[in-house]
Amino acid sequence: MKYHVVVNKSPYGYDVHCPVLPGCHSQGETLEGALENIKDAIATYLEMIAEAQVYEVEVAA
Repeated sequence: MKYHVVVNKSPYGYDVHCPVLPGCHSQGETLEGALENIKDAIATYLEMIAEAQVYEVEVAA
């Protein structure tokens, strides 16, 4: 499956996140490294949510 990711260059390398997966972030010294790292982060994220127990709660506005 393909996911869009957002990459930001910083003085320390590259930060990358996947907007459709909240909290799924990674980084790398090079663009190529950052992209490889986010692939691993996405795979780990998907494994974690597959095993998670999901609840629905209602909050009064």
